[in-house]
This record gives sequence, C-alpha cells and structure tokens, in this order.
Amino acid sequence: MIRIRVRTTAGSGGSAPGAGRPGGSAGSAGSAGAAGAAGPADSGAGFEFSFDGLPVRALPGQSIAAALWAAGVLSWRTTRLNGRPRGAFCGIGSCYDCLASVNGAPNNRACLVPARPGDTVTTQEGNGRAWLQE
Repeated sequence: MIRIRVRTTAGSGGSAPGAGRPGGSAGSAGSAGAAGAAGPADSGAGFEFSFDGLPVRALPGQSIAAALWAAGVLSWRTTRLNGRPRGAFCGIGSCYDCLASVNGAPNNRACLVPARPGDTVTTQEGNGRAWLQE
C-alpha cells in the first residue's frame, strides 16, 4: 500500500491548504488558478452522472475519477485475467488502471475524461469488449 502524506499547514511549500480540491481555500469560482486553461473544478453548481446505475455528484471541471473518489468509489474496473479490482493509480493518464466505460465506449481513462451531466459510466470488466468473445 502506498501512503500519501498531505500537508495541512499554511505557509509550507507556497500553496494554500486545499489548493485544487473542491471546497479548498485556494481560488474561487471563476478564477483560473494554477490548473491551466481548463481551470480548477468550480465549487459552484454541480451536476450528476450515473455510475453503475447510481447517481454521482460532480463539479464542473472535475474528472470522472475525481468525482468517483469524492463519492467514495475506489475501483471501477477489473483486470482481464483474475478479475481484480482497479481504480485510479497515477491520476495523470500514464498507467491505464482507471479505465471505465463511458456512454457505452470502453477503455476511457477516467482520470482524464471530464465528467459531464448525464454521462453513463459503468464498471469495465476485463478488456471492456466481452461482446467480441461471445
């Protein structure tokens, strides 16, 4: 297991506590922040998408993986060979552990795909193409 230490005191490292996180103290709705052109997740009005038939709340600008994490969902695919659960690992699109089916299309990296209102996200079983093996 990998443990990540989060610094929670102000003035240590140059960024405010909660920077870049929904409800954090850095930035406000409408500010560009340090997240680049897309901007940080707007803490204003949210929306819902479905994950395996259940509603999940997301904020504008939030990735599917981030919204699932915030909802307490830690895995949304299984491995091809042993069916072991997987979720986000690297969070930057390098490892492909976060693959999910989005609106019927398999093999989407959930850490890179922005959540959109009304999206249908489902757990990806194996390679996401079980219908080809029938």
